[in-house]
Amino acid sequence: MKRSELVFERPLALQATQPAEVRGVPRDHARLMVSSERGHAHTRFTELAHYLRPGDLVVVNDSATLPASLPATSAELGTFVVSLATNFGNGTWLIEPRWSTSQPGPLPVTAGMQIEIGGLPARLIAPYPGLPRLWFAQVDGDVRAAMGRVGAPIRYGYINESYPLATYQTVFASVPGSAEMPSAAYPFTERVVNSLRENGVGIAAITLHTGVSSLEVETDVVEQHPMYPEPYHVSARTAKCVNTAKREGRRVIAVGTTVVRALETAFNGHEVEPSRGFTRLYIHPKRGVNVVDGLITGMHDPVTSHLAMLYTIAGQDTIRDAYHEAVRAGYLWHEFGDSHLILPSDRRALPEIRWIERTA
Repeated sequence: MKRSELVFERPLALQATQPAEVRGVPRDHARLMVSSERGHAHTRFTELAHYLRPGDLVVVNDSATLPASLPATSAELGTFVVSLATNFGNGTWLIEPRWSTSQPGPLPVTAGMQIEIGGLPARLIAPYPGLPRLWFAQVDGDVRAAMGRVGAPIRYGYINESYPLATYQTVFASVPGSAEMPSAAYPFTERVVNSLRENGVGIAAITLHTGVSSLEVETDVVEQHPMYPEPYHVSARTAKCVNTAKREGRRVIAVGTTVVRALETAFNGHEVEPSRGFTRLYIHPKRGVNVVDGLITGMHDPVTSHLAMLYTIAGQDTIRDAYHEAVRAGYLWHEFGDSHLILPSDRRALPEIRWIERTA
């Protein structure tokens, strides 16, 4: 696949700049576009259960978000910001040095450079191969304590204000470890969860601690884009739930690209097995998927690996048509934006398309 196939036009005005709480509406009032090969329907996230079937299994990510953005300094660069992406243990982290929340790198750093992260001494080891924005670093001291003292949720330039960490937690968050919120679950509320259960939809959980945002694909051949490791865990209970659903012909619906990567990593060629570790799995059309039958996700940026995954699940034509429709209808992008339910094999006629006004 060529990089150009991941390009589409999306006005900057369609970036969600505030969380629902600040806009004065419940999270589950986000708009929801439902896409299949038969077309697209527009509704609210509160109506999610009506587009799923009794017996469907929804798999969520229970990772909780860390205050992973810390102030940093060095003699050479002065003050800057570090986003902590992945913890490899024994003080070794994959980090993203940034000039500020709105201005990324790469910074002019070198191997061996001494810096301070959140007041802790650290040494840069080497850049991540193929991703010059990311560096391995050795950090001395209690990083979690430093996060508690001076850390903040990672945010980018389209978010103009700082919000408390609770804003970046989903209703499923229970295992701290994500650098950024597993945001596909952001519009879920207890009301939505209860409606799923009342309609016979099962819920299971994996854990995948997300790093920093999906990096733009810079290689001309999409499949050559490098991926960095993220820790995950698929429990015996979740593996059993998924395998039973597959044997019985019931659908497995992933909530977020993180869930897709965890389940596909745990697939042994025949079924999903309990596993934990780090995954660098890159899902693109040439690879395919084996476990998931549908996906609940947000709206993804052009030229990203996430978009390649969506092509894998539903086909390039369906996704490109869906994104054209999302832009036309004014859907909002990013972690506080609107939602997308992708059901590629659903042969049912979708309800008549109806206009859902954006909630102010």
